[in-house]
Amino acid sequence: MSFIEELRWRGMIQDITPGTEEQLRKEMATAYVGIDPTADSLHIGHLVSIMMLKHFQLAGHKPIALIGGATGMIGDPSGKSEERNLLDENILRHNQECIKNQLAKFLDFSKDKENKAELVNNYDWMKDFSFLEFIREIGKHITVNYMMSKDSVKKRIGSDSKEGMSFTEFSYQLVQAYDYLNLYENKNCKLQMGGSDQWGNIITGIELIRRKAGGEAFALTCPLITKADGGKFGKTETGNIWLDPKYTSPYKFYQFWLNVSDEDAAKYIKIFTFFSKEKIEDLEKQHKKASHLRILQKTLAKDITISVHSENDYNAAVEASQILFGKGTTDTLKNLSENMLLSVFEGVPQSEIAKTEIDKSIGILDFLAEKTKIFKSKGEARRMLKDNGVSINKQKVKDTFIITNDMLLNNKYILVQKGKKNYYLVKIL
Repeated sequence: MSFIEELRWRGMIQDITPGTEEQLRKEMATAYVGIDPTADSLHIGHLVSIMMLKHFQLAGHKPIALIGGATGMIGDPSGKSEERNLLDENILRHNQECIKNQLAKFLDFSKDKENKAELVNNYDWMKDFSFLEFIREIGKHITVNYMMSKDSVKKRIGSDSKEGMSFTEFSYQLVQAYDYLNLYENKNCKLQMGGSDQWGNIITGIELIRRKAGGEAFALTCPLITKADGGKFGKTETGNIWLDPKYTSPYKFYQFWLNVSDEDAAKYIKIFTFFSKEKIEDLEKQHKKASHLRILQKTLAKDITISVHSENDYNAAVEASQILFGKGTTDTLKNLSENMLLSVFEGVPQSEIAKTEIDKSIGILDFLAEKTKIFKSKGEARRMLKDNGVSINKQKVKDTFIITNDMLLNNKYILVQKGKKNYYLVKIL
């Protein structure tokens, strides 16, 4: 299957310029995708572009990931209703290094590979470009009328816009167009890819290449990923789903994919995995026969969690899931990292007691009723203990049980379970 055919059956093509497919048949081509470096981690919204670059490399072509250090200092108006904060160079450089580490899990940057992936930063060619040089060498080739015709501009300066658009943001498409021209001239890059909201910016780049270099270049965009219920993809109540575990734990990351709808799972498994068409069709058949087993979701969640994190992280996430849903053991609980533990029990009631209290050892009744207030009274606690309804760190306990230091999870937590579903996390300070 060619690169275009591969993307087409996966539902990853929205718009494509005429002649793109023919151009890719002629030679080992070079294509790039722009990545906004406004954070030191990518989130799952970036994964679509990364998967496009990976498929491109697998097809024998050369991928370039462009970090928008210069454009990140401006802010892309596409799809935005207001201007964003601008970042300084030190932050952008730090973000670039973090992003490269994440890209390396997907793209092959090996120096001995003919179609090795490259990472470039448009700040490197924009930082010494004076304003006068830019408007003389680049600005004169694209008319204001042409720039005003783009949807990203029209939406911001139309009658419905409250904020309008600064000249800084207005210039964004021209700076991005110059990126394409620069890569065309210096890297023989003839294809730019991105989300469908980037179509106007990419076409401006093609126009600049035609007018200034007399060359031919191409564009390919993928659809913006949506959820079946109309919600925004990759967003939860707590925000983005990040690739960096310090922002989104592997457990939360795994749970996000595990809990998508059947309709979304059938779409996402084509976009976010490299399974063959035959393999995915087989999984879909299995899923239809027993949808309650959630085969598509489990396969998707496993594959993408291992790709972004690791197999160990995936196994830990599965074990953590079992703890929350009643199948985990005390040993499983003890093996969880602090981040994983806090992710699993995020949102459950928490209480705090001093470590000096634990040092003395506390009877279970005092611990539950007086120190943590999990029970309103010792009588209520005693009754539930008698009915075998209380667990400490997933172990059933009686009213003679003593809380000691060696029970602490990660040296600072105790998990209390009251009945089947009520959890409490006690933090020892």
